[in-house]
Amino acid sequence: MSRLPANTPLAELDWANRPRLTSLARLGITTTGDLIRHFPRRYEDRRKFDQFPSEPTEQALCLFGTVEKTTYRRFGPRRIFEARIVDEAAGVLSTPLTCRWFNMPWIKNLILGGDRIVIFGKPRLRGQSLVMEHPEFETIEDDAERLLHFDRITPIHPAGDGVTTRGLRVLINRALEESDPPLLLWPDASVPENVWRNVHFPESEQEQREASSALIREEFFCVQLVVCSRHAAAARSPGTPRLGTGALWNRVAQSLPFSLTPSQEKVMGEISTDLAAPRRMNRLLQGDVGSGKTLVALRAMLEVAESGWQAALMAPTQILAEQHYLNFRRLLDPLGISVSLRTSARQEGGDAPQLIVGTHALLFEGTAFDRLGLVVIDEQHKFGVVQRSRLIARGDAPDVLVMTATPIPRTITQTLYGDLDVSFLREKPAARGVVVTAVRSSKKLPDILAFLRKEFAEGRQAYIVYSLVEESDKLIAKAATVEFEKWRGLLPQFTVGLIHGRLAADEKESVMRDFRDGKIDALVATTVIEVGVDVPNATIMLIENAGRFGLSQTHQLRGRIGRGTSKSYCILLDDDPSPSAAQKLAVLEKTSDGFEIAEADLQLRGPGDLLGTAQTGLPPLQLGDLLRDGELMTEARHVAMAIFEKDPTLSHSRNHALAAFVNSPRWATSPLDG
Repeated sequence: MSRLPANTPLAELDWANRPRLTSLARLGITTTGDLIRHFPRRYEDRRKFDQFPSEPTEQALCLFGTVEKTTYRRFGPRRIFEARIVDEAAGVLSTPLTCRWFNMPWIKNLILGGDRIVIFGKPRLRGQSLVMEHPEFETIEDDAERLLHFDRITPIHPAGDGVTTRGLRVLINRALEESDPPLLLWPDASVPENVWRNVHFPESEQEQREASSALIREEFFCVQLVVCSRHAAAARSPGTPRLGTGALWNRVAQSLPFSLTPSQEKVMGEISTDLAAPRRMNRLLQGDVGSGKTLVALRAMLEVAESGWQAALMAPTQILAEQHYLNFRRLLDPLGISVSLRTSARQEGGDAPQLIVGTHALLFEGTAFDRLGLVVIDEQHKFGVVQRSRLIARGDAPDVLVMTATPIPRTITQTLYGDLDVSFLREKPAARGVVVTAVRSSKKLPDILAFLRKEFAEGRQAYIVYSLVEESDKLIAKAATVEFEKWRGLLPQFTVGLIHGRLAADEKESVMRDFRDGKIDALVATTVIEVGVDVPNATIMLIENAGRFGLSQTHQLRGRIGRGTSKSYCILLDDDPSPSAAQKLAVLEKTSDGFEIAEADLQLRGPGDLLGTAQTGLPPLQLGDLLRDGELMTEARHVAMAIFEKDPTLSHSRNHALAAFVNSPRWATSPLDG
């Protein structure tokens, strides 16, 4: 019998139950290949089971027993189904375990007295009884398919309404028996034999590990094929050399009161090389808070302006855009370089400026460009893919520089930004003050108040940061608008300001202008200040309920102090942080290195859905985990890069399958290019 192609629709097969097709489609399964690629989320070793517990545990247990009896009752608005499970092997000595489901009445039709059942969950003490609430379960029947489900290492596949893990097991086994498996693109012969069957129905733990590892590497390789193809296409894309003489930058550099760091000099050289090349620049600049990215961007913009083109910088907030604009004007007005500002609230400067600074207002037709040659996107993670691509598409194939002050872990850089050339700013300017970070409880508030009053009396300023604008019934956390009144009472002899995201743009700018001008001593704020606000005289940051903030976000907030030469202090206030929050606070107390913090953040939070296809246009990950499997991603990247270095267009006949995959309409176009 001939085998079915991997793209055979399930609707054409008589063994695919018609009522199930809709449920399978909701899981993304419409072909035999989709079934084979629907990987287990975990495995149960049903050759041996955990012992029935005599006390609660924090570890989930896999148990096999018999349903002694069931009950179904209403308790007020709740419907409760219970199954009393006993250990068949222990007989009368078995300690019964109660399994309980709330408001799931259909389960009473699936579990009957006398059923043999596998359950998976955590036993908890409820009153005097051990109870598993909402455990996963599967009844075991003595039928022809029993060996698929029992007495083996059993796969547990993600299921859904209308299709069970047991039903999926049967369908996946049938697909493996009757259809060709999906084509593997990994280029050498190191893939284990029967890798697809072994990942679903392994005979041993080692067989399962080897199969999973090979298919994770395959997933990563598919991602890197797309990423490296974009990089290769960018390297071939025609561009216009836009390198100026450097005379304008030399005059700016001579006016600076400090020397550039070695990292700044190195990155400026990399960007100048890109601008001089007859191809389009696509570069990501990573730099920790306060590392001097804006000066690097300014040099690139001046070189483009010298060559007769316009340069635009897009910032995520009006406050940051206006700060860039004022800083550029201060440096460039003496040189006769025209700079304009374009935000939704303000438009300043001439009609044909050489440099344009703005917010997302630059995306709309009211902003006229004349020979747009360079797009700089500041804090690129604050913009969506569509927003970035709209600005980039407005010019004549402009060079692109995207910048972030949120350092990105290496494995993520290789994936989300692998199609860009990457530069790093590792050092901070020597003139910057040290930032001391300390975790404190509210018991220390009197000491903190005394410290604040002393610093204010000496002319220093402080941020006091909260996670909420207003109090919430759902969240136990302090709110800026309420605490603002408290701080006014605690600091009556000083000026206290308030800023948050719900203020109108002109109100926010007015508050920030007063703070920059030293008219406000303490600024009560939300995370609206996270990006880019530069007040060198602000030397103190007090973050209340600090454990509620993300690790990288807190580091970004902390970057608002230490902008001048004076020693600065970040106080993380939290009375009872959870274990995970305490870990975050300990990291922040230990280090101010943003790259180290980014790696710690990845360890604590996990990578999440970093490769969501909606944002990246990359193949999704089903098995691989960027945190756990980082070495496999690096290996896959090296192999993919080597392929494109030898054959940039994948035109050789042996790369036909690779070319067909890379050029698939699903991800042939980089989101950065629209």
